[in-house]
Amino acid sequence: MLTLRCARTILRSAVWPARLAACIGTVAALFALNASSAHADGMAVGGCVGSRFSITCVTRWGAYSDPYIRLVRPQTEAEKTLSADRDRKWQARCHPAVFQDHYGVPRYEYAAPGCEFGVVE
Repeated sequence: MLTLRCARTILRSAVWPARLAACIGTVAALFALNASSAHADGMAVGGCVGSRFSITCVTRWGAYSDPYIRLVRPQTEAEKTLSADRDRKWQARCHPAVFQDHYGVPRYEYAAPGCEFGVVE
């Protein structure tokens, strides 16, 4: 995001025409990318950040979706069985328990070393 303060700083600097041209060029490229019919199956998100001596512009292209959602392939019955067996072994070895520390934050406590990292044996 190019804030008003950054814009004033850029305009006061000696090389502001080059920086301004770079920002305008990046914005024009973003609009061209969004308007292209060849890229109709996704979206481009971008922006510029400026400071006294530099401007940085970034564009990210991707599908129309939430970037924080990761798709996981479905498990087969054999994988589900192995996962349940591993969880059962971990529970039997580690005996996880939750307690609150003196700040009131819930903390996990385990009966064996390495359980916080998922070590089964």
